[in-house]
Amino acid sequence: MDNNQQILSVRKNRTKKHFMLAFMTLIKEKGYHSVTVKDIVDMAAYNRSTFYIHYQDKETLAEDLLTSMLDGLEASVGKAYKPGRKVYTTYLNASHFNIISYIYKNRDFFELINIDDTLPGLHLGFPQTIQKIYKNHFIFETINDLPVNMDYFTNYTAFGFWGLLKDWIHSDFQVSQEEFIQEVVQLSKTHIYSIRYIGEE
Repeated sequence: MDNNQQILSVRKNRTKKHFMLAFMTLIKEKGYHSVTVKDIVDMAAYNRSTFYIHYQDKETLAEDLLTSMLDGLEASVGKAYKPGRKVYTTYLNASHFNIISYIYKNRDFFELINIDDTLPGLHLGFPQTIQKIYKNHFIFETINDLPVNMDYFTNYTAFGFWGLLKDWIHSDFQVSQEEFIQEVVQLSKTHIYSIRYIGEE
C-alpha cells in the first residue's frame, strides 16, 4: 500500500468512526428506530453524500458497528496468552482479562445494552460472543480434575462471566476495572484449576 492509499484508508476509517460515534450517541438519546441518516450526518458534521460513500443506509452502519466491536471483543482475549500454554488460576492477573479492559475502553458502545430500543443484534450477539470465546478459545481444567460435563461447565462459566459484565455495565462501571478484574480472578479460582488458550479452532 503506497502513501496515498494509506492516507485514504486512515481518512476512511476516521470518517466511519465519526459516524459510529454519532450513531451511538443518538441511540442513547432517542432509540435506534427513531434515528435517521439525517440525524447521523448532522451530529457527525458530514453531508449525506459522504455518508452514502461508506454506507448504504442506517442498517449497514448498524451491522458494521456491531460486527467490528464484537470482532474486536473476541480478538482482545488472546493478547496475554501463548497458544497451547497452560495458565494456572493462582497466577491469573489483570493482563489475562484484557477483554474487560477492551469493554471499558469501548464503554460508549457496550453501554448500549442498557437501552431497550438499541442496536439490533446486540442483546443476543454480546453474550453469544462471550460464549464463543469460552468454547472456541480456551480449554478449562476443573479443580482436582473433577469429572464434569465440560460443555455444561464452559457454558456455566461463560454465562456467569456475562452476567457479571452485564451488571457492571448496568451499574455505569461504578466499580473500577482493576477492582472488577480482581473480583473475577478470585471467582475463577473457586472452580477453575487451569486455563489453556488454544486460539480460534
